[in-house]
Amino acid sequence: MTGLMTVLGIVVFAVGLMVSIAWHELGHLSTAKLFKIRVTQYMVGFGPTVWSRKKGETEYGFKAVPLGGYIRMIGMFPPGEDGRITARSTSPWRSMIEDARSAAFEELQPGDETRLFYTRKPWKRVIVMFAGPFMNLILAFGLALAVFMGIGVAKDTTVVSSVSDCVVAQTDAAKRDPDNPCRSTDPTAPAKLAGLKPGDRFLEFNGRPVKNWAQLSQDIRTGVGKATVVVERDGKRVTLHPVITTNVVAKTDSDGQPVDGTVTAGFLGFSPASKITPLSFTGSVSYMGDMAHQGVDSLLRLPQRIPDLWRATFEGAPRKADSPMGVVGAARVGGEVFSLHEPAIDRIATMVILVAGFNLSLFLFNMLPLLPLDGGHVAGALWESLRRHTARVFRRPDPGPFDVAKLMPVAYVVAGIFVCFTLLVLIADVVNPVKLSS
Repeated sequence: MTGLMTVLGIVVFAVGLMVSIAWHELGHLSTAKLFKIRVTQYMVGFGPTVWSRKKGETEYGFKAVPLGGYIRMIGMFPPGEDGRITARSTSPWRSMIEDARSAAFEELQPGDETRLFYTRKPWKRVIVMFAGPFMNLILAFGLALAVFMGIGVAKDTTVVSSVSDCVVAQTDAAKRDPDNPCRSTDPTAPAKLAGLKPGDRFLEFNGRPVKNWAQLSQDIRTGVGKATVVVERDGKRVTLHPVITTNVVAKTDSDGQPVDGTVTAGFLGFSPASKITPLSFTGSVSYMGDMAHQGVDSLLRLPQRIPDLWRATFEGAPRKADSPMGVVGAARVGGEVFSLHEPAIDRIATMVILVAGFNLSLFLFNMLPLLPLDGGHVAGALWESLRRHTARVFRRPDPGPFDVAKLMPVAYVVAGIFVCFTLLVLIADVVNPVKLSS
């Protein structure tokens, strides 16, 4: 049964991936048609065509490799400075530019002269190229909002879920056996020495009422030494006197949730129980803002994570929980989600958030101002607008369209880097995947 649920989870994620890609390309398609740019193809996937049907002037279809998609618009690049489209050159870099320019006009038909992409005003081109990633952003926030308000999120409570047997530094935890992490040289955890038990609910800490997990976590981290805590156990108040020790623990945010990095702080030695709690609209928007902030931070720190990813792939180092993960890795996580021994609604909520996170990543990644990404075309259109506006202000001749085709050599280099990184992530996802337990 577990195997079947794993396969089902992978299939569900794959469907979510396909819908996300189709939704992205629909943004490009709808806005291109709105501005009367001729679109010859709308395809989900790459490689050989599995199915297609032509409606009007556009061919719609699916391809064999469901790892992306595209729409084909005519006239993506302007003609060269000499007005020619198919000029040739012996320079390999120049050939890249000319080949890209030629491909942009290969399906040109009589009457299309006024329907070319590059002839549209820069603000229209920005809308067309931004519309795809924006659709992913809408889908991400829509899915997340539905889960946060309709089902809720897991929040740590002041109830004890489990008590640690020993004191283990956060930096050493990944190197220990998760089923038997303690060694004979490890000191006993203060919570266990004091008699704390699973199911206990914290009522007071050093004479102050405990309101929530964030407060309790902070009190423990700053309360090194003898402490007095009152817990509720089987309906009765029980007073305990732990001696809080210091330990290397994970950094936390203002809500007491772990973030990247470690810090030396007070350590009691227990795990809090979590509870699914629906959020208000305001709380949901705030939570989604945190997701977006984490996504931006992860994207900015991506180059720093490559060495760890390399070591996890080829040197047998542990794969970190925040390690970059590709489609294969995300699909495996989707399979794990459906195989968890949790209520069905919790598994569905986790899967929806996984798809939402994938869409948020698509938005952020595609908005990088680099060709061949959508953000590169947006940057080109904005630069053209700035050049033309500056020329008008200083009463200079109109410089004309910005020739994005000249950046194609850079685009090939960027694409090559992305391909290498994708292959590295793919291998890592196969040989040393990220797991939910990590």
